Order: sequence, then C-alpha cells, then structure tokens
Amino acid sequence: MSLAVLGAARPLPAWPMAAAATSSASSPFDALTVPRLARELSRRPYQAPDETLPELLDAGYDAYRDLRFDPRQALWRKEGLPFQLQMFHRGFLFKQRVELWRVHDGHATPIGYSPELFDFPPGVRLPAGEGLGFAGFRVHARLNDPDYFDELIAFLGASYFRALAKGHVYGLSARGLALGSGDPGAEEFPLFRAFWIEQPARTADHLVVHALLDSLSVAGAFRFAIRPGGETLIDVQSRLYPRVDLARAGIAPLTSMFEFDAGDRVGTDDYRPAVHDSDGLAIFNGRREQIWRPLSNPPRVQISAFADEGPRGFGLMQRKRAFSDYVDIEARYHDRPSLWIEPLGPWGKGAVTLVEIPTADEYHDNIVAFWRPERPLRAGQEHRFDYRMHWCDDHGWQRGLATVASTRMGAAPDAAKRLVVIDLVGGRLGALPGEAEVKTDVWASHGEISNVVAYPNPQAGGWRLSFEFRPRTENAEGRDVELHARVMDAQGPLSETWLYRWSP
Repeated sequence: MSLAVLGAARPLPAWPMAAAATSSASSPFDALTVPRLARELSRRPYQAPDETLPELLDAGYDAYRDLRFDPRQALWRKEGLPFQLQMFHRGFLFKQRVELWRVHDGHATPIGYSPELFDFPPGVRLPAGEGLGFAGFRVHARLNDPDYFDELIAFLGASYFRALAKGHVYGLSARGLALGSGDPGAEEFPLFRAFWIEQPARTADHLVVHALLDSLSVAGAFRFAIRPGGETLIDVQSRLYPRVDLARAGIAPLTSMFEFDAGDRVGTDDYRPAVHDSDGLAIFNGRREQIWRPLSNPPRVQISAFADEGPRGFGLMQRKRAFSDYVDIEARYHDRPSLWIEPLGPWGKGAVTLVEIPTADEYHDNIVAFWRPERPLRAGQEHRFDYRMHWCDDHGWQRGLATVASTRMGAAPDAAKRLVVIDLVGGRLGALPGEAEVKTDVWASHGEISNVVAYPNPQAGGWRLSFEFRPRTENAEGRDVELHARVMDAQGPLSETWLYRWSP
C-alpha cells in the first residue's frame, strides 16, 4: 500500500509498510506523511515486528560485528553528496526488520535489501532468495577531515541512536521515547519501525531523517535535522499518539554508563582513576537555577526527580576532558560526547528524572535521564515535544557561574563523619582575589553539616568548597542523605548548585 493511500485514510494492512516495502515503486511524501501514518497506526492494535532469522545469524556479538556493510556501496557515494548511508544487517540482538526509504523530489522509494551489500564472515552463506532486510542504518559525513567520511550517527536497536561531534568517539546514547524506565515491573521499549531519509543537495549542511515509532502503548512520528560540526546539532520534532494513557513517559531520554570516579570508588580495584561515559546530570531549570548532580554507581536502584516548569535544558555531561582523568588508551573516555537537551517551545510542568542502576562493569549502561511530564499523555490525542540536541564537549548556560570540576568524598578525621571536597572553576568566582569574602550555602536533608570552608585553589585554579557531614542512619528516614552546596556573595550565586544523594 502506498503512502498516498495511507494519507487518504483508507484501510491499512496489519503492518502498514509491509506491502509497500516489497515494491520498488515510489510514493508521494511530504512533511505530514509520517504523522498521518503514526496517528492511523495508533488506532490499531499493536503488532510486534518480524524477528525470524536463520540460525546462522542468531549468533553472538563477535560474529555479528564481522557482518559488515560494504562501504563502496554506500548510498549517495557515487553521486558525491555530502552525506552517505550504510545499512546494518539483522542479527544478534538486532532482529527486528526496519524499513528504509529514500526521499527525493517529494517521493519516497524503498531502499532494497540485497546480501551483496554486505561482507559476510567466512563460511556464512545465506539461503538463496532470502530477503532478510535491515536492522538500521548509519550516516557518514566529513566530520574530522574534509577528505574522509566519518561515521556521524547510527540508528540501531529499538528507538536508540547515538551521534558524534568533531573529535569524539561513541559514548552515551539517546532514544525516541522511554516508557517505565526505573519503575517497578518490565520496561517497554518502543521501536523505530521505518525511516525516511531525505536526499541532501550537494551543498547541504544538514540531513533530514523521519522515523515512525511504534510500541504496545504508543505510536509516534519523529523528524531529525542533523547538522554535524564541532558541536553536532539535531533538531527533533516528535509527535506521540498514545494507544493508552501514558502516566510514566520519558521525553528525550538519554542513556549512559557510570562505574566509578573519585567520589565513588568503594570496593573498586582498578588502575584507572575513573570509568564513565558521563560524570554528571546538568539542569538549567525554569527558575534559571543551574544545577549539577554528580552521577553515582549506587548500591541499589536510585531514582531522583527534579520538579520544574518550563525547563530550559538538561543533559548528561562528560566534563572531565584530560587523558590523565582516565588513563585509558583504548576506551578514550576523555573523548566521549556530552549531550544537552534544549526544549523548543513550552514543555509545561514535570520533572527531569534521573535513574541510577548498580553496575559491576563498564559494559552495561546504568544511567538514564529524561523529562517526565506532570500530567499523563492521554490516549487518542497528539502530544508534541520539540527540542534541540547538542552533542558536544560541554554546553554553556550562565557564563558568570563557576561550575563543578570534580567531586571527591572520603573519611573525615572524625570516623563518624564524611569529608566532601568540591572543586569549582570559571565564572565570577574564578576571577575573585584570594582575600575576597564569599558565603557558603550548604545543607543536608538529614544529619549534621560542619566545618564548611571555601578558599582559592592555587594548584588547579578556581576555588575549593569543602565540608563534613555526619549521616544519621539509625532509622529508615536517615538512610539516604540529600546534600546541597553552592558559593554566593551579596549579588547572588557565584557557583552552580551542587546536589548529591549519599547512600551508606
């Protein structure tokens, strides 16, 4: 069935794209094609995608990694366009078939599958006539070298994708939508079922990708305008059409890994000073307060919600940028991107939500952050959330404020207390003379704060804020401690607000 028929709201087959994807015929396409398809899809019962694969492709990671797309056959390579597409084969964990379409001059044409597009591992031969299809795709562009096409962004697995800016290696990921992350019970993982990629002009500086999202509870339409550079920008337009009321939706979800750092090394036996894709959650809220929440590898699942109205932005950041911070030659954690989410348009009331999950290694993501609307997303309605993604080293909010460079924690001279040391850099604070008088704003939700001092740090630059706290653990109420700290003067804050949850 063509997209034109879908737009005319005629009856749909069980999976709307199945008939069209088997044909090479083109169909009309415009900005409303995918939203119309998503809205109509949401009115039908969910049907899971095809996961049937030959046994030889249902193997482990190493075998799947050796199943590579032939870069000589990249889409738009021969035309000399500024972006090129390479596809991922189905296999391993990526069993769902994803339909891919090329859009040009107002028409969409299916991107046909062929085994000849791939280099298979030795001994792997597909049965004749197998049209197994794709699991996703990646985009290449001139990112680091004008004469070479680097990988820029990859869409692979459920609604996951990850991107790079200049000089970066892959780290944290993003998703189209999170449902039930951190909640009791099973999490629901919506899928990108189909993509439409607009053919760029020869002088284009960005690429437009449309995606159809589908899951048991919701269908959705996404538009990504991807602009590579020293900071890769992606403008996202998302429209969600719930099949049921969604009370626990996660908008603009980010997924990362944090194993340990100087403030969280309990039980760690590792030569490296730190191991993480991100070291903190940054928030610029509707009250113009700038917040830094260091990440942790908690002893149990930990969920934090930062209530807000009209958020200006949030993100999972990798602030430590020196090789000496990690001394890992292969992982290159110092080159992994930060990801800042900038809402475009009103998002109303809700909460930036952080989920931290215990992990024993660096190979499994254990950090999730997203915006959770205060009110449920009602079934049968359209819900729009537009935002800009900044894949970057760091992102400036209020340049006048000092930012947290590091958080360290250990035993105090009094064994019943903990010592917290926070290094602050930049802003007006960094320019103050050593004899300047500043005020400290430090408190704990439970327990006692003592010996609060703020003073210049001549060795590393900036200032250091330190204090001791005695946790109260004699009852359940004092089990976790919420800590708050910042430096101020008569004009207001000199530093961003440091927030931390301490767990025994």
